[in-house]
Amino acid sequence: MAKNYEKSIRAFLGEGTEFKGVISFEGTVRVDGVLEGEVITDDTFIIGNAANVKAEIKAGIVIVMGRMEGKIEAKEKCEVRVGSHVSGEIFTPSIYIEEGAVFEGTCHMAGDGKGAKTSADETEEGSGAEEAPGESESSAPAPETD
Repeated sequence: MAKNYEKSIRAFLGEGTEFKGVISFEGTVRVDGVLEGEVITDDTFIIGNAANVKAEIKAGIVIVMGRMEGKIEAKEKCEVRVGSHVSGEIFTPSIYIEEGAVFEGTCHMAGDGKGAKTSADETEEGSGAEEAPGESESSAPAPETD
């Protein structure tokens, strides 16, 4: 069985095209136009050199070569290639940023490969449960005003 990134491109949104909404697909999809909305796939999503994407992306593999603003959740890996500009949050177990690429934002990485978003959320939610005894008492509630 072929891996996700070995599949050929099944759809292509070329330069000069615009799409707003939710796109869900199987296989590899490449965008070189303007996309605004949400992308959902377990496979590969490629943001081409001429692309301008403002979206929440949930994919197996995300490859960015153009402009991306928003949130990326890549289950396997995220690649930010030379000449690209990414602004936002990335959740992934593996990230590759080439020299000459721009990344402004935050990156959350999980080493277990079970989904970066879940691991990041569990870390944030569980942070209070791991306090040493007595630490929570040092944060007194704010005084009430009359």
